[in-house]
Amino acid sequence: MRWQDLVDRQPRLADVAAARLLEPGVVLVVTLRRDGSARLSPVEPFVMEGELWLSMMWQSWKARDLLRDSRVLVHGIVTHRNGAEGELKVRGTAVADNDLARHQRYARGVADALGWEPEPGRFHLFAVDISELTFIRYDHATGDQFVASWPPPREFVRRGTSATSLGEPEPTTDLLAAQ
Repeated sequence: MRWQDLVDRQPRLADVAAARLLEPGVVLVVTLRRDGSARLSPVEPFVMEGELWLSMMWQSWKARDLLRDSRVLVHGIVTHRNGAEGELKVRGTAVADNDLARHQRYARGVADALGWEPEPGRFHLFAVDISELTFIRYDHATGDQFVASWPPPREFVRRGTSATSLGEPEPTTDLLAAQ
């Protein structure tokens, strides 16, 4: 699924995703090392032409990981322990793109929007093919956990039963549009 599919089909969730992934200017990306262990790295996300893009330094370990095994987890940064701002996770595959014209458009877009100038042909560029997007937030006062994920559309709340426990999922409607 493309980023534009999220925008078109789940606009409220897309707004939250943009706020948690794009506005901070950095995300955490998890790739798989050759031995199967996780590698966690910061990356600057960018949306262009309806796709979520991740660029990486030429021949960086995280880029090499994705060229070998395209599975990726993109996680928005969390800046406070109370969980009220929520956390956003994108699971999918990273599709390498070597098209020089696209690299040039990306470099111009990033220079305009983010203020740094990657050199076309000297970085790895990956489009994220999204398989699932999940947003989780906590209500600190009640201990409740709110979850929305798509696709498929699922939205529920798990009521806090203690400082370290949650109840069973209860359906709720907040972010997701009816399908």
